[in-house]
Amino acid sequence: MKLRFAIAATDGGARAGTVHLPRGSFQTPVFMPVGTRGAVRALTAEQTESLGAEIILGNTYHLMLRPTAELIAERGGLHRFEDWRGRLLTDSGGFQVFSLSPKVSESAVQFKSVYDGAMVEFTPERAVEVQELLGADIAMLLDVCTALPAAPHVIRAALDRTIRWAERQKLVHKRPDQVQFGIVQGGIDHDMRVESAERTAAIGFDGYAIGGLSVGESRADMMRSIDAANSALPADRPRYLMGVGDPVSLIEGVARGIDMFDCVLPTRLARHGTALTSVGRLSMKNAQFARSDEPLDPDCPCTTCARHSRSYLRHLISVGEQTGGTLITMHNLSFLLTLMARSRAAILNGTFSALREEVLGVWLAGGAEPQDATP
Repeated sequence: MKLRFAIAATDGGARAGTVHLPRGSFQTPVFMPVGTRGAVRALTAEQTESLGAEIILGNTYHLMLRPTAELIAERGGLHRFEDWRGRLLTDSGGFQVFSLSPKVSESAVQFKSVYDGAMVEFTPERAVEVQELLGADIAMLLDVCTALPAAPHVIRAALDRTIRWAERQKLVHKRPDQVQFGIVQGGIDHDMRVESAERTAAIGFDGYAIGGLSVGESRADMMRSIDAANSALPADRPRYLMGVGDPVSLIEGVARGIDMFDCVLPTRLARHGTALTSVGRLSMKNAQFARSDEPLDPDCPCTTCARHSRSYLRHLISVGEQTGGTLITMHNLSFLLTLMARSRAAILNGTFSALREEVLGVWLAGGAEPQDATP
C-alpha cells in the first residue's frame, strides 16, 4: 500500500487521523471543496488555500473533455496547471457519465459530450489513464452509479459491473505517486452494500469510497447504507462518503467513522445568496438584511465575516454582482472546513457527542439542508 492512515483518536465511531500520501498528507475528518473544471467555483487557488483547505477535487469527466488530460499533462499536471499546492483527488466522472443516460456495455460507456455533442467512448482503463495524466494524489475508480429508487436487478447489475471494472482498473494502474480508492455500491440494500464492500476490499485498494448515495434516498436510508458498508470495510483504510455536504449528514457521517467528504452544496448555495451559519441557513435575498451591519456569522473566522456586513452582501446578490457569490462561497466553505476542524478537536478531546448534539439541534430544528451531489 502506498497510503498510510494513522488514527490519532476515536470517540464512539468517530475517528481523527492523518492520511499520508506519497506527496504529502492531510488530516481527517476532512471536507474537500469541489474544483470541477480545475477551480473551485468563484475562487482562486490562493483564496481556497487561505481557507485552510488541505485537499480539493477535480472532475475527470470535464477535464478530459476540456481542455483534455493530455494538455494538462503537458502543462505539468493538474496541481501545476491550476497552481494548487495541497493534495488533489480526481473523481472518475462516473456520476456525470451515468447522469447522461449513456449506452453501457461490459467494455465501456458511450455518451455525448456536453461541450460539442461528440460521441465519447469511456472505458475503465481510460479512466485510469486520464487520472494518471492529470496526476492527482488520489484517483477514484470508474463505477456504475444508479439513481434511487431502483429495482433490485438494476442495483445488482451495477454492483457486479463495478466490481469487474475495479479489477480491471487495479491491473492497469501504474503511477507510483498516485493512490487508488475503490468504490462501494449496492443502493440502499443492506446485504448488497455489505457484499460490495467485502468484494471491493478483497481486491485491495488504498482507501474506500461509499458511492451511489445522495441520489434520491432518505437520510435514514443513507445512514443505514453507510453502516452496512462500514461493517465490511477495513478499519485501517480511509473511508470517503461521496457527494455529501450538508451539516447534518457530515456530522452523522463522522459519527459513523467516515473520514472524507465532498459536495458542491456550499458553492452552489453561495451563488444563489444562501449562507450556512451557526444558526442555520440564511438567504441574503431576504429584505430583513438590507440594513443589517452584522456579519454573516459572528462565530465564523473567515475574511467575509471579518470585513463585510449582511447589508453589503445582500446588495451584491440583489444586483447580480459576482463578488457576492465569491464572498459567500468563501464563508460557506470556511463554515464546513471549520465544522470538520471542530469535529477533529472534539474527537481528540472525547467530546464529539456534545458537538454532534449541538449541530443536530441547530440544523434539524430549522430543517436540515438538502443533499445534493450534482456538480
